[in-house]
Amino acid sequence: MSIIFVGLPGSGKTTIGRQLARRWGLTFVDTDHVIEQALGCAIREFFAREGEDSFRDLEQQVMDDVTRSQGGVIATGGGAVLREANRRHMRERGQVIYLHSSPEDVFRRLRHDTTRPLLQVDDPLQRLRSLYELRDPLYRDAAHFVIETGRPSVAMLVNMIVMQLELAGHSPASVLNAGAGFAGP
Repeated sequence: MSIIFVGLPGSGKTTIGRQLARRWGLTFVDTDHVIEQALGCAIREFFAREGEDSFRDLEQQVMDDVTRSQGGVIATGGGAVLREANRRHMRERGQVIYLHSSPEDVFRRLRHDTTRPLLQVDDPLQRLRSLYELRDPLYRDAAHFVIETGRPSVAMLVNMIVMQLELAGHSPASVLNAGAGFAGP
């Protein structure tokens, strides 16, 4: 079993996932990082050159691989939920945590970030609102838990997540015993 984070770009999936993995002594995988290693370039460059469909095909392959073999913490790309197969694999193979952030909160965090391809538009706040409208139902469909990110600190959010996982009967041992690790695509 893996603990899998979903949510809008900038909702804290990587930061919170990394902290949870450190706290519980688990491996941490960021699927966007795995994809960039496989590509040998930034996702932004691949998006511009090959388009979103080609990226989503590769992302689906990586999601299948990491959710099948990972017994740790996984941070997904914000759009991983767009494919039904990804949602199904996440839900069946892990405990999915939706880090729910409003578009306005995400915009405040990302307004100076130039690395996210879907936000390189004239009105990134409107883009985030559109992404939220489309993806929020998909995140909720995939999720076992919904955590409101709002303004709590990373440490407080990790504490909230640990409490939810423990109340549901999950522990570091239950995560470790479920997977052998991820070797890459």
